[in-house]
Amino acid sequence: MPMNPLIREIGKWALLCLMLSVLTGSACAFFLWSLEQVTHLHAIHPNLLWGLPAAGLAIGWLSVQVGPEINSGNKLLIREIRHREHGVPFLMAPFVLTATLLTHLFGGPAGREGTAVQMGGSIAGGLARLIPRISDRDMRVLLMAGIAAGFGGVFGTPMAGAIFALELAALGRLETRAVVPCLAASILSDVVCDAWGIHHTSYVVESLVHPAAALRLTPLSGRLILGCVVGGVLFGLTARLFVGMTHKVQRLFSRWIKLPLLRPVVGGCLVIALVYLTGSRDFLGLGVSSADPSAVTIVRAFQPGSIPNWSWWWKLVFTAVTLGSGFKGGEATPLFFVGATLGHVLGVCLGIPVDLMAAMGFAAVFAGTTHTPIACSVMAGELFGAESIMYFTASCLIANRLSGAGVYSAQQSDAGKLHNGDPDTAPPTRESGAV
Repeated sequence: MPMNPLIREIGKWALLCLMLSVLTGSACAFFLWSLEQVTHLHAIHPNLLWGLPAAGLAIGWLSVQVGPEINSGNKLLIREIRHREHGVPFLMAPFVLTATLLTHLFGGPAGREGTAVQMGGSIAGGLARLIPRISDRDMRVLLMAGIAAGFGGVFGTPMAGAIFALELAALGRLETRAVVPCLAASILSDVVCDAWGIHHTSYVVESLVHPAAALRLTPLSGRLILGCVVGGVLFGLTARLFVGMTHKVQRLFSRWIKLPLLRPVVGGCLVIALVYLTGSRDFLGLGVSSADPSAVTIVRAFQPGSIPNWSWWWKLVFTAVTLGSGFKGGEATPLFFVGATLGHVLGVCLGIPVDLMAAMGFAAVFAGTTHTPIACSVMAGELFGAESIMYFTASCLIANRLSGAGVYSAQQSDAGKLHNGDPDTAPPTRESGAV
């Protein structure tokens, strides 16, 4: 008796999501463990910073060897989801993992979400090759599930991971067929990562427990609304500034340095120069926490006290130079730093608890940079408390509206051109199961 097609479809996706989640969650766990080790090594041997240009040379050489497609990272994933071409090579995972660890070992100010997302997409691409004659639509859903698994696993935010994958790749059109695979892959990847003993950073936002008492105002008071609006505007403009600066650095390096493998070398030299210009190492690496209690970090931005007013600016400059010159990692964690420290400063100026404004900035700057406001609102709810999600949502939506072009140039492509009239890959409509 032939198997019911629906049961066969459910079984297929259950097996695919399980395999994808175990592999991606394990990859994220290894990545986070390795990242912790190299970050600690750099902290006890700060002179490793002088090796950053040499690390840049190694990364530049690896980038040339793997070719421009793999080197394009998240842009390749978005293009393959929108219009299937050659697939996502499995080589992307070891390449981006190695390059990111080299960047952080020598102090490069970069993130980690790009690495996790690309590993998830690469693993999904490898699984797709095991399926004979996989359809374009199934390939698209599998890649989105890989992105969700990578994001959810690396940050411990499974709901946000699923929505991030849907928002990032769909030009605002959420294909309902992909929702369950993305959510399942993200949740299971987080579970697998946790099973390996990996723990994520906890952020304490005391004012969100009893926001009315902390502010001595009602939750919908004018001051709080003002904070959401003013913060959203400034966070969006900051996202626009980061995107513009990063792309400008890329264009200048491409124009003036013809050999691609030398671009990260020059970028590493510039980062060293910035360290001596600022007289601070606070803007190197991830910037999540530090053994030095006086260092500017994301965790410290949530605590009352003195955060230098221009910390957000210097982290933005450090990161734009690092990523724009060709180092690997991601934008998320540095942008969390930028948003949290800027939010802290705004909280002081507006008379709003600094931890609340830091939480808004943490999510909103990244939301504006990647055009994923819903995912970032949900992420803030998962990290800081769902009871205050309306504040995060307001600031993320405003920031997204004012941020201009996103950091991923593939997001700006015309969807119609990408689909080339193929009915199986055409932009989803209500009839095709999209909202």
